[in-house]
This record gives sequence, C-alpha cells and structure tokens, in this order.
Amino acid sequence: MSSRYLPGYRGWTKIKRRDTTEAITGAVTGSPARPQLLVLGRYDTTGRLCAVGRTVALCPEQARQVGEHLGAAGPGHPWTGVRSAAARGSRDVLDALMVRPETVADISADRAVDRGGVYRHPVRFQRLRLDVTVDDVPPFGGGPAAAAG
Repeated sequence: MSSRYLPGYRGWTKIKRRDTTEAITGAVTGSPARPQLLVLGRYDTTGRLCAVGRTVALCPEQARQVGEHLGAAGPGHPWTGVRSAAARGSRDVLDALMVRPETVADISADRAVDRGGVYRHPVRFQRLRLDVTVDDVPPFGGGPAAAAG
C-alpha cells in the first residue's frame, strides 16, 4: 500500500473475501418443512460426517425451497446425541433437529476457518445443489476454498 496509517482517519477500506462451496445439510433449527437455519457438514476421509458450521437465518423463500427437499432423520444419524453451540464461544446450545444428510447446499463463507475447515462465522445459504450428490462435496479438511462445480 502506498498510504500510511493515520489514527482517527478512515481512509482504508476492509474487503472480506468470500468463497462459494458446498456442504451437506445434517440438521436444522425450526422444522424440516420450514427450517430457520441449516447445520452443515462434510464427510472426512473415514466416512464420518463432521459439522463445519451453520447458516444465518434463512429468508422465508429459502426456507420453503429447502423444506421441500428435507426429511427427518431416522435412527443412526451420525450426529445423534451431539450438542452444538449456538454461536462461536457461546455456552448456549443450538436446538437442532437432525435431517437425512442427503441435501447439498451451495454456501458463501468468509475465509475465517478453524480446525481444517470449520467456519468461524455463520455462512450464507445461496441455493440447493440438486445437480450434485453428497459424494461431490469437498471432504472435511479440504478447506473453504474448494470451488463450487
């Protein structure tokens, strides 16, 4: 940069970089028919579904669209008994309902990640990816920069 920092002067602009990628819907708040937000995951190299983050609240049209493709999870969901924090560093527990991990979401996320691919901040739901399967989703630990297809 050619300019220097000047205290009390707002001459610089901070630009956050966002990437678009896919994740698997593993749980929701609200109901599967009208989800409020999505809890997302990716499979690791051993085939275990690992949580990678959650979305911000869905708008009503997004909730309707997603709800048409979700189904309640049966016994043996990989996250059964797992409790998630409502926000990073929070002691509040997210009241989530498990859904069948079959639906792929296209998401927009900033580059702040922990533990090989867990998003530090809530991500933005962009659309469903009905043209891809869960096998096409980047693996856990593959990082947020994996480009959407």
